[in-house]
Amino acid sequence: MKRVLLAAAVAMLVGGLHAEERVDLSMTSRIRQEAFAKSQVMPLLEGLTEDIGPRLTNSPSMAKANAWTRSKFNEWGLSNVHDEALVEPFGRGWEFRSASAEMLSPRAFPLHALPKAWTPGTTGPVEGEAIAAKLESKADLDKFKGKLKGKIVFIADARAYKPGEKADWHREDDKSLADMQSLAVPADQTPEAKEEARERRRKRMEFAPMLNEFLVSEGALAAVSPSGWDNGILLVSGGGSRKAGESVGMPTLAMSAEHYNTVMRALDRKAPVRLRVNVDANFTSDTDQPAYNTIAEIPGSGAHRDEVVIIGAHMDSWHAGTGAADNGAGVAVMMEAMRILKAVGARPDRTIRIVLWTGEEQGLLGSADYVSRHFGKFAEPTDPKEKALPAFLRTTRGKLEPAKDYGKVAAYFNLDNGGGKIRGVYAQQNMAVTPIFEAWLKPFNDVGATIVTQRDTGSTDHVSFDRVGLPGFQFVQDDLDYFTNVHHSDLDVLDHIVPEDLKQASAIVASFAYNAAMRQEKLPRKAVLED
Repeated sequence: MKRVLLAAAVAMLVGGLHAEERVDLSMTSRIRQEAFAKSQVMPLLEGLTEDIGPRLTNSPSMAKANAWTRSKFNEWGLSNVHDEALVEPFGRGWEFRSASAEMLSPRAFPLHALPKAWTPGTTGPVEGEAIAAKLESKADLDKFKGKLKGKIVFIADARAYKPGEKADWHREDDKSLADMQSLAVPADQTPEAKEEARERRRKRMEFAPMLNEFLVSEGALAAVSPSGWDNGILLVSGGGSRKAGESVGMPTLAMSAEHYNTVMRALDRKAPVRLRVNVDANFTSDTDQPAYNTIAEIPGSGAHRDEVVIIGAHMDSWHAGTGAADNGAGVAVMMEAMRILKAVGARPDRTIRIVLWTGEEQGLLGSADYVSRHFGKFAEPTDPKEKALPAFLRTTRGKLEPAKDYGKVAAYFNLDNGGGKIRGVYAQQNMAVTPIFEAWLKPFNDVGATIVTQRDTGSTDHVSFDRVGLPGFQFVQDDLDYFTNVHHSDLDVLDHIVPEDLKQASAIVASFAYNAAMRQEKLPRKAVLED
């Protein structure tokens, strides 16, 4: 890898290191008072989750969320309120209304299961015998050819119950926050190990449509897999295909692991297991449709009005719960931050922009599209085989190609780790921002936000900015029960949200956005790694 430092980044780095960071404590105080005493963050979250509900990308509910957030932005007097379509069509819309699964024999027993996204409904109840058919490779398909007609297929092994070894609910303490500020030097990964991991992912991608087509051609009634979590929690994501012209497979459900295991034990005993399944789900379009990010601004009023500070969170969710923690909480906090800034009469030097992303759950699609279109991207590979692969499977990355607005981004701040309060910021190994963020956090030390860690964190929309050398950051948050109960599960509902945590987060985000918009220089940028 060759390390390339852009000249502009060097200039900002020097400026950032030598200027003493100043914080407008009068404005910070006004932000805190508005956030803590006049908060609207929970009504916003309730409107998004209780009224609109889950927001699968391109579903009717996601379209309602786009319209609802636009109406709020217009109500608050924000500027440039609009939706922006992604360049590439996302696919067909999908929704489900109800689902049930029952064991009819050897005894009557209700089974806890929900459909996977982008799989068809059953068009009424269907009944059939259950069959255990582990289907993970082409050889497995050959083994079960001619044996699945009229069957409800359990496509994976039973999964042994694993008791939880940690508390369901977790808040960071002084020790865990101190530990988070250490950085482990990464070990080298051999080329062989990298290629092996890449090949596993490629084979999984190739096998999924093959499995869909096989189950349909064999005349199976439905397919079932176990939830990845225990204690009756349903972890549900996608199946089938959202793309027009590709096989959607058949009605496919994720079943609670304990209930899945109950069926598998009966099959192991050679008992005749008969099930009834009823899934009311459908595609809402026959052709691929665009997905949309929702955007609004507080215009800059100073010498740097053409530069932009961006705050964001992904508005899409999975469909089993209502997407309250992932990521309704982040959306509500970012919206509330914009409302607060308008309410306190902030007149930022730079423009402050909010973008509510689509398609994060399918691979950061909304933010990746936005960044590549407006700010910069890596050149497409010249090798046709590499070009045909998704970006995450490619072995090389080309030269960075900045777009015309690349130099205008002062900062991007993201919130997407559930509903827990902010405890600090991940600096993404951008050491020059550490003293800046420490100064910005100081007025919030009394409400628990204290650390700046050099650690990277991934899997959410700040990565789209960080990978092209733009200063993009995710906040450190208390986990609460995000990774034990709610993440992508049917328990991701409003009950798992702590209102006081979202009030605290809203104040910090509003303050960070204002500070970034008012400082003399844009935030320092770090090196861009190119192949």
